[in-house]
Amino acid sequence: MQSCIKRFERVIISALILMMVFIVLVSTIELGWIILEDIFTRPYVLLNINQLLDIFGFFLLVLIGLELLETIKAYFVENVVHVEVVVEVAMIAIARKVIILDVKEYQPMQLVGIAVIIAALAFAHYVIKLYHKPGLVPGNEN
Repeated sequence: MQSCIKRFERVIISALILMMVFIVLVSTIELGWIILEDIFTRPYVLLNINQLLDIFGFFLLVLIGLELLETIKAYFVENVVHVEVVVEVAMIAIARKVIILDVKEYQPMQLVGIAVIIAALAFAHYVIKLYHKPGLVPGNEN
């Protein structure tokens, strides 16, 4: 029974990897198309702020897809979810949100909430990096 479940899990993870590769590829092509379309419409080569924010947001979305692909791949190979990669994906996602954020649309407490999320992710990233440095944390000498 256990081997059947493991085999099922491997098939699902393989399917997720293939789908993520497809989505990242299509998203990259779409991003290229958006850039070309924005550059070759009047006024030529000049992009307004909304176009730039859309491009940057889409660019970070592709990076999130790549990081998710890395997470799934690591789980497939090592059967372990790397917390560092998950925190990095969350940091990229919140950075994307901040870049495309229109401050006028949010209440002050919502902005404070976003700031708290950023601080928590930064702290988590710092702790993870600290833990992975040999000799800085007792018991982590390798």
